[in-house]
Amino acid sequence: MKLYLIRHGQTDWNVAGKIQGSTDIPLNAMGKRQAACLAEGMKNRPVVRVFSSVLSRAYETACSIGDSQGVEVRRIQGLEEVGYGVWEGMTMEEIQKQYPKELEQWYNSPVDVAPPGGESQAQIYERCAKALDTILSDQDGDVAMVSHGATVVYLLEYMLRDDSRTEEDDIIVGNASISTIEYDPLTGRFALVQLNDREHLKGLEA
Repeated sequence: MKLYLIRHGQTDWNVAGKIQGSTDIPLNAMGKRQAACLAEGMKNRPVVRVFSSVLSRAYETACSIGDSQGVEVRRIQGLEEVGYGVWEGMTMEEIQKQYPKELEQWYNSPVDVAPPGGESQAQIYERCAKALDTILSDQDGDVAMVSHGATVVYLLEYMLRDDSRTEEDDIIVGNASISTIEYDPLTGRFALVQLNDREHLKGLEA
C-alpha cells in the first residue's frame, strides 16, 4: 500500500513568509495552478481515496486530485497545520523581535514547549498518529493525504522513526509536492520511496 503525502498549493501568506498555522488562508492564483498540475502528476498514481486537512488550502488541493480521479475526498481532523497560536500571521523576523524569549524556549524544547497559544511537538505527534490510524484502519488500496508543510514533516518523521537512515533535517517539502511512503500492513513498517517530488510543477513560473 502506498501513501502519498502532499503539501497544499501556494498561498499569499507563503509568498509573504507569514506563519499560517490554523489560520484558514485560501490558495492564491499560483496555488490553483499548482493544484491542477498536481492532479496531472497524480494520474499515474491512482488512489482509492483522498484524505484532507480541514483547512481550505489543503481541501481545494485535495479536490483537484479527487475530481481528476473520480474518488472521494474526506476531510479529517489531525491533518491540519501546526497551531502556532499568537505567532500566526507573523514572519519569523517579527516573532524574533516580539517574542524572543518564547521563541528560544520553543527552539530548545519543542517537544514540551508550545508557541503561546499553540501546540507542542508532543501534541502534534499524538494527533498525527490518530489521523494515520484512521486512514490505515479500513483501506484496500493506495491513498493520498493532503496536509501542510510542517505537518507533512511530522507525519514523515513519525512513520520513519525506526529508519536510522532518515535524518529529520533532510525532510523538506515544497508546495504541491508529493512524498511517497510504502506501508506493509503485515509488519506495520513504513519505507520512504520518494521525497518532495515536484516534477509535475515544471514549467510553472515561480
